[in-house]
Amino acid sequence: MTDRDTRHKKSMQKLKSHVDEKVANAQEQRGLMLVFTGNGKGKTTAAWGTVTRALGYGYKVGVIQFIKGLWECGERERLIADDNLEVQVMATGFTWDTQNRESDTKACLEVWKEAERMLADDSVYLVVLDEITYMLKFGYLDIDAVKRAIENRPEEQTVIITGRNAHRELIAIADTVTEMQEVRHGFNNGLQARRGIDY
Repeated sequence: MTDRDTRHKKSMQKLKSHVDEKVANAQEQRGLMLVFTGNGKGKTTAAWGTVTRALGYGYKVGVIQFIKGLWECGERERLIADDNLEVQVMATGFTWDTQNRESDTKACLEVWKEAERMLADDSVYLVVLDEITYMLKFGYLDIDAVKRAIENRPEEQTVIITGRNAHRELIAIADTVTEMQEVRHGFNNGLQARRGIDY
């Protein structure tokens, strides 16, 4: 065995020991709260990937789409036939298009009732609150009401929050926070969103 092979084996043994220790220390079993935030692309896509995973195991999933609900969504179109998936959408689309605070708040509160129902249902394994961060930022939803619903959910239920500028109080109660960092985005250079890739 060469010196390089010996060093590699030693490095991998150390890594394995570190991973094994973390696995051994992970004793708690319960639903999680995940936040996918940041300016980079892929937050909703990551959430839909987790939806697909949960559906693959036969779990019941609820998705609330606060912003992109009226847009085409390839993942939603593909998965909606699954009886274990329920999707509720805010009926106004992008709030910067409507520019009507009153109607946007009303639409948000209507779909939030569906979210509260899902968050109280112990048969729903995963709830995705897609782009809810905007609803908090624009003042359509109260952070205390959102936190209360999340904190009082069934113990085995996992929640995913997506959207830019996640509220610090949601980050504080999350188990896992992933920040998508934008390095470059084609849209900023005049490239249109691409069907089947971006939506």
